[in-house]
Amino acid sequence: MLVLGIETSCDETGVALYHTRQGLLAHALHTQAELHADYGGVVPELASRDHIRRVVPLTQRILDQSGYALTNLDAVAYTEGPGLAGALLVGASIAHGLAYALGVPAMGIHHLEGHLLAPLMEKPAPDFPFIALLVSGGHTQLMQVAGVGKYELLGETLDDAAGEAFDKTAQLLGLGYPGGPAIAALAEQGRAGRISLPRPMLRSDDLDFSFSGLKTAVMLQVKGRELDAQGRADIAAEFQAAVVDVLVTKSLAALKRSGHQQLVVAGGVGANRALRMRLTRDALKLGSQVFYPAPEFCTDNGAMIAYAAALRLQASGPEIRNTQTRGFSVKPRWNLASLKPAGV
Repeated sequence: MLVLGIETSCDETGVALYHTRQGLLAHALHTQAELHADYGGVVPELASRDHIRRVVPLTQRILDQSGYALTNLDAVAYTEGPGLAGALLVGASIAHGLAYALGVPAMGIHHLEGHLLAPLMEKPAPDFPFIALLVSGGHTQLMQVAGVGKYELLGETLDDAAGEAFDKTAQLLGLGYPGGPAIAALAEQGRAGRISLPRPMLRSDDLDFSFSGLKTAVMLQVKGRELDAQGRADIAAEFQAAVVDVLVTKSLAALKRSGHQQLVVAGGVGANRALRMRLTRDALKLGSQVFYPAPEFCTDNGAMIAYAAALRLQASGPEIRNTQTRGFSVKPRWNLASLKPAGV
């Protein structure tokens, strides 16, 4: 089966073509980082308009690269939520229009399910069950994963997600958007420990997170001070170390409590090199293994949407594969644990 995947949940337009036998055939991504840089964050209306401009040309590009035509498609998948309502509607409307014209099903995919399943495209890939750390600009969650659509929430952030904390700290330090790569680059020039920042909820008895207080602590370090280049680098290094400490401690605690030996890390923050090195090292001490998507698939992308749809199509019956709907909606807020297992 050949699946077209469209991702437009926030500020990146991703399109990909996935074949259930041949694997990922082609993918293309346009990031809006430059568009939103002057605002220090995503402007929803600008994001939606840019998605409209990008989806069709990106789709044509991957079709040309793969040698397939629209008429070869067996399904069109799109991000149904969570995300920005206007941005989601762009992908949903184009996907449903294409699917209706081609006589194939349109499949709404949960954005976080796409992230969670993306490491399964790699080799070696994890086997079910496993623990998943979903860590991105808008979400920080620990999930227990028994199969496609079988997700149990173990813990989540009570306020800012880790990615949000990176972006806000980058603003405080006068860095660009998005904040994650900028903080990571600056941290390499600094030394953690020269200043002291908190590790929120590090020793709590649960698996929840909190990063708002850490961001506020950075603000207090910056406020009213003239920081030189080294001072800014030291703050970046200590901030990154604090986030990594919390994410690693909570993730390993989830492994111990569940008895599982596999951890999947997904989402934009999952590309952070310091986090990867520390998680891999500390998990190995427990006899556990950590799986990551390729760096290009850590951020939002169409490949993860096409792949998640392909897995669900393979688990469904022919009647689902031939289903068409004329109406559609999007879900800006959507609980991942509410998804039904594939094939149900």
